Amino acid sequence: MKEHIKIYTGTSILANRLAFLLDEEDIPSIVKDDQESGRLAGFGTLGDSSELFIFNSDADKAKEVIKKFKKEISE
Repeated sequence: MKEHIKIYTGTSILANRLAFLLDEEDIPSIVKDDQESGRLAGFGTLGDSSELFIFNSDADKAKEVIKKFKKEISE
């Protein structure tokens, strides 16, 4: 069984941007958005953060994409 690791926590817009960049490199990811899940279930949550997970086995492959993403958002 493959284990997931969290690689990013931030706004849903940025988490989805990073997920898109990873997908372009054929690295599957999962975005966990508690705020949206709570809204759909009929109750709210505090904060505006989403989490992005990838398989542990893809961590090395994703390092360069994550590095470029961090540079992109810091500009």
